[in-house]
Amino acid sequence: MTEKFTLEYAKTLDQADPLAHYRDEFCLIKDTIYLDGNSLGLLSKRSEQAVEDVMQAWKTRGIDGWTEGEQPWFYLPEKLGELMAPLVGAEPDEVIVTGSTTANLHQLLATFYEPENGKTKIVTDELSFPTDIYALQSQIALKGLDPEEHLIKVKSRDGHTLDEEDIIQAMTEQVAVVVLSGVQYRSGQVLDMEKLTKAAHGRNILIGFDLCHSIGSVPHDLSGWGTDFAFWCTYKHLNGGPGAAGALYVNKRHFGVQPGLSGWFGSDKTRQFDMEHEFVSAGHAGAFQMGTPNLLSMAPLSGSLEIFNEAGLPAVRKKSLELTGYMMDLIGHELAGYGFQVRNPADESRGGHLFIEHPEAARICRALKEERIIPDFRAPNGIRLAPVALYNTFEEVWQTVQKLKKIMDGETYKKFENKRGVVA
Repeated sequence: MTEKFTLEYAKTLDQADPLAHYRDEFCLIKDTIYLDGNSLGLLSKRSEQAVEDVMQAWKTRGIDGWTEGEQPWFYLPEKLGELMAPLVGAEPDEVIVTGSTTANLHQLLATFYEPENGKTKIVTDELSFPTDIYALQSQIALKGLDPEEHLIKVKSRDGHTLDEEDIIQAMTEQVAVVVLSGVQYRSGQVLDMEKLTKAAHGRNILIGFDLCHSIGSVPHDLSGWGTDFAFWCTYKHLNGGPGAAGALYVNKRHFGVQPGLSGWFGSDKTRQFDMEHEFVSAGHAGAFQMGTPNLLSMAPLSGSLEIFNEAGLPAVRKKSLELTGYMMDLIGHELAGYGFQVRNPADESRGGHLFIEHPEAARICRALKEERIIPDFRAPNGIRLAPVALYNTFEEVWQTVQKLKKIMDGETYKKFENKRGVVA
């Protein structure tokens, strides 16, 4: 029915949206439709206040801010981990906010990748985000092994998605660890993490997931699935800010395992300031911390996680699917014949963003920015669009597709070079 593709219909969807009021919680960019929240989420007013609170504590308390005030810094990584745990289906002490995606992956591999007794290989996939591959290669080399031989990258059948059966087939008796992304960063495919965890454990293999593109956009049940470990950034769907602290999950059955990379903030907090040279690790996920936490990169999470826990991830996921579904419908109706190909899954195995290919993708992204619409380009010919449930609207989705059509009809993209900028 044609009314579905009208501006009036989009507005009726916004009027019925139970999450609509959260849009006012965010610092929106003036006269701009921001669809890049899967790369960097927008600042919330609560996060802004949380940073100001840390600055005020530093200003008025100095070093006593570590142990005094409403939110003592010494315990902030654990407190934020507790707030974040529901988003990954974990128990509060299984999550800690610390490090960064890559640093945390190195820590987890240094801990859990122990090649011995013929189990020397790591399984990942050829679509993984490059930083994960670099870390896996590094950890294999640090064990004195050849990454070319001991890193197995499962092939994609179509260049965009993975078949779980292909991954399971790669779980041979030579495999020690499996590391995969919960949501593929390009196509947005959501892997069946429960199925893969069960398959790995049935073969005596440890398994962990990169949740950078899934946390805050899709539900997880890491503890229920029995997943061994996971790691993620917090600046995408969690709106933690540029360079915000990362986080990791370790299943409680692994508590007591000596961290591969020990550091003083992984200590038992009651012993940390004894300043002994014998490391006594914390009895929870906090053991996997290393150096002193960066408070100013953690503070925004206090505000953003509060919003998530109010809104509820099920409601966020429901609206996310509705937004991306509506955008796919509009693209199919308005842009047929313009050369666009939607590469993300059409069903609910898609995450919080769409992945669209076009031979002129880089140019089109620049033309969209000229129209005050912020997309995300991925070489060689991919456009990622992420209508975020907490601050984007159905009207913005409608406007974006209309602008795309205008750009294609007027060929205004041709005035730009078809290549990415320094930062895509």
